[in-house]
Amino acid sequence: MDQWRLRSSRGTYVLLVASFLLIGPTVAGVGATLPLVGVFAALAVAFWAGRDALRRLPVVAGYDTGWYAQDSWLAPVLAAVVTLAVLGASPPELQAAGGFVGLAGMVNYFLRPLYLLIAETILSVVRR
Repeated sequence: MDQWRLRSSRGTYVLLVASFLLIGPTVAGVGATLPLVGVFAALAVAFWAGRDALRRLPVVAGYDTGWYAQDSWLAPVLAAVVTLAVLGASPPELQAAGGFVGLAGMVNYFLRPLYLLIAETILSVVRR
């Protein structure tokens, strides 16, 4: 169960970084275009290639940043998928899509204790 708890916190991290990636370009007036998808894809490849280096990041304030950062490549992949889903959207529309992705990350963050409690209860009943 501890592995599930840790992986679900990684999901929050990936969703929030993807939200940042989606909202960032909209400040410069960039909407959902294929070149933006290409930028996200290139960023995903760069993070994928450097995931071993990212894994060696230090512990900061009690958090193993390297453990979270090794999955950073998933955030631009998610951002690219969302951008493709709203292809042709104006900057405010892409910003709203990024906001929804961030909202999903925060919902995961706040509801994680609840669904982990439910999962632990179900597992304890099944194991009996």
